Amino acid sequence: MTTSARPPLVPRSGHGRQADPVGPPRRTGGRPAMAAVLLGFFTIMVDAMIVNVALPSIGQGFGSGMTGLQWVVDGYTLTFAAFLLSAGAISDRVGARQAFAGGLALFVAASLVCGLAPNLGVLVAARLVQGVGAAMVLPSSLALLRETFPDPAERARAIALWGAAGAVGAAAGPVAGGLLTVVDWRMVFFVNLPVGAVALLLLKYAQPSPRRAVPFDWAGQVAAVAALGGLTYAAIEAGAVGFGAARVLVAFTVAVLAAVVYVVAQARGRHPMTPLPLLRSRTMSLTAAIGFALNVGFYGMIFLLGLYLQQVHGLSALATGVAFLPMSVITAFMGPVAARLATRFGARMPMITGQALMSGGLLAMVALPVSAPVWLTVVPMVPVGAGGALAVTSMTALLLERVPAERAGVASGVLNASRQLGGALAVAAFGALVADRARFVSGLHTSLVIAATVVALSAVATWLLEPVRRAR
Repeated sequence: MTTSARPPLVPRSGHGRQADPVGPPRRTGGRPAMAAVLLGFFTIMVDAMIVNVALPSIGQGFGSGMTGLQWVVDGYTLTFAAFLLSAGAISDRVGARQAFAGGLALFVAASLVCGLAPNLGVLVAARLVQGVGAAMVLPSSLALLRETFPDPAERARAIALWGAAGAVGAAAGPVAGGLLTVVDWRMVFFVNLPVGAVALLLLKYAQPSPRRAVPFDWAGQVAAVAALGGLTYAAIEAGAVGFGAARVLVAFTVAVLAAVVYVVAQARGRHPMTPLPLLRSRTMSLTAAIGFALNVGFYGMIFLLGLYLQQVHGLSALATGVAFLPMSVITAFMGPVAARLATRFGARMPMITGQALMSGGLLAMVALPVSAPVWLTVVPMVPVGAGGALAVTSMTALLLERVPAERAGVASGVLNASRQLGGALAVAAFGALVADRARFVSGLHTSLVIAATVVALSAVATWLLEPVRRAR
């Protein structure tokens, strides 16, 4: 299953359809620009998953408990989700190539700080910055491809390669994390430096992108960060100190108030990031909910099993990475399969099939005793990953079909932000359930049952998409 933005959506700003580049078609530097986009997007997708296998080593290195490890994962996911909502508008304002270069440079610099972090606080702060950089890279990478390849056929091939790069990156993350942690857990961050540097050098051969006068929704963006941040903080801290703790109640209050401010800003603002008519669309609301559920299952499983295989089965980081290999290989090749199935049978069939596979795989893990051999534990991981990839690709095709073209960009931002939020809250909630080492296995089983149930409910929601008319 891919992470935040596998779908090959045509890039648009958060405030409407993006105009075609001004002037003649952009052919100069096409191949270097394409290579830069693929490398940059691959890197941010790898980073969403690569840390999970390294978590036990990070915890040992800093003497950190579960709460700190949850923030190492969620720090990145949280800002990635929050800033995706307005990153498209920023890309239009400064130009796609400039935004891509700036976001990638910020991501690489933060990766260096992560690798050199002297304590957990610095590591988490740098992860937050990484997420901001990744959010900038995502929409600008698609916009840059659109400028570079004005011909629709060439652009379609380029976007297909872009989607494949993200899929392979997300699938390769746990495996790469296991391999690099053998050397040192800091290598999972240092590996971003050479790849990012090559991508930035290649960008020098691409022409500068035009800038556009696109307004920015400051109130909405600040409220979105406060709402998502408060909710994630409350969920993580509640696992450590309980829901009645003062700081947890304050965080929940901040999240609720910020959410209210966000809704008001979108309803009354002159240039809202997410127009309320779109959010009221049943297609948009249900698709966002389904995307949320799928990432609860996938991100939650990766987080839990990375810990389980090392802390309970005693596997090394390398062996844990190898255990993820079968799932990663199958997942990386599911995109074309999903596309063919969606073309032949419509999007709902592969979506529901994928959700059923994911939910069944999660429940199968619960049925396995701790004494089961590791290879048997690996088997149900395959349907979880394959089913997630099948459902996500088809779900995105369905959204693109039913949302008006001028709102496809903002719809993509909402969908991907919802997916990232699902992953962040899964790590927060499930981490709390497995925080007690003495009750790790029971917490693991409870978490997997919750994840399977959420995904199963999303399959029911998928049936409700059929009679939806084209969103307005």
